Amino acid sequence: MTHVVTENCINCKYTDCVEVCPVDCFHGGPNMLVIDPDECIDCTLCVEECPVSAIFPEEEVPPDQEHFLELNRQLAPKWPVLAKKIPEPEDAKQWDGVPGKLALLRR
Repeated sequence: MTHVVTENCINCKYTDCVEVCPVDCFHGGPNMLVIDPDECIDCTLCVEECPVSAIFPEEEVPPDQEHFLELNRQLAPKWPVLAKKIPEPEDAKQWDGVPGKLALLRR
């Protein structure tokens, strides 16, 4: 099983989760993080660290977010590994909980 970054990460892109990941499975895009499912060891450490609750175990992804399983799988090889915390966007708090952000994803 792997963990999955879902829609609420878009434009929030907090990176608290990458600091606790023991295998560096996070990859950072322009305005979102994804998890490489082939690297994730299911340690669960990242879930509690995400301040916007955007990370779920694969089996607990909300039904309306299941397409993020494939999106994480597709984007992880294209984006660089992110292993250290970086500053979040200045307006990150404003984006927390905003629905329908998938159209804003920059690849």
